[in-house]
Amino acid sequence: MASAFRADPELIRLPGHAGSGIAQFHRCAAPLTAEVELEVGHWRILTQEQNVRIYDRRVIPAVVLAAGLSTRMGRPKALLPVGGGGDTFLTRTVRTFLDAGVDDVVVVVGHEAEAIVSTFARSALPARFVHNAAFSRGQFSSMLAGLRAIDRPGVEAMLLTLVDVPLVQASTVRAVLERYRRTHPPIVRPTSGLRHGHPVLIDRSLFDALHRADPDAGAKSIVRAHASPDGDIPIDDEGAFLDVDTPEEYARLAIEHHKGHKGHEGQVR
Repeated sequence: MASAFRADPELIRLPGHAGSGIAQFHRCAAPLTAEVELEVGHWRILTQEQNVRIYDRRVIPAVVLAAGLSTRMGRPKALLPVGGGGDTFLTRTVRTFLDAGVDDVVVVVGHEAEAIVSTFARSALPARFVHNAAFSRGQFSSMLAGLRAIDRPGVEAMLLTLVDVPLVQASTVRAVLERYRRTHPPIVRPTSGLRHGHPVLIDRSLFDALHRADPDAGAKSIVRAHASPDGDIPIDDEGAFLDVDTPEEYARLAIEHHKGHKGHEGQVR
């Protein structure tokens, strides 16, 4: 399995290669994690030592946080259906990043991890999965687990989003990437008035600060400290700002999804 992580563009992009229905699942709870190798359906759970990827060009991976308890929702948000095409919150989110041309999508799971991975496997979408055994410590611990998985030579920045925000459009992701590549601000994020949405792009120059951050403050203090007018993009995409945490919000999601189909994709204003 180790050879699968070498710098092969087919394996980096993943869609289209013969094993596109198989992704890597990494248990990276701690540096001294015991040797474990299990099967979840036809998906392999790899050990910490195997959690290595070498990029042969400059890339911007995406990290999707899907490890939480979903206490207010009462069931894992990653598994919730969205739209009428068979997507879940998670498959919709991963599909959006792939449609936007993102090279590597990493999903951080914790609570109900095996159910989430097994369900996702049926979509045949390519993604890497990282298990955060410390998910009960909160969202920041999952962000760090994802960061450890993608922080490799060749990575320019990280796109970060929540599985709670499934309706963001691929055009919004592309707009974030284009702004970064044009002006290279340390933080790029969609905005609408005073609202800040997802995904958030974080330049690799801030990775060390994230690793050193106070867990109680999390990533928000770093994002706020380095946000700038150059990196804030007004976006006409309500899905970028629609965070679904409760059954009531989930019920309203169907209305927003219906409205979105009547309009156009999110565009930069």
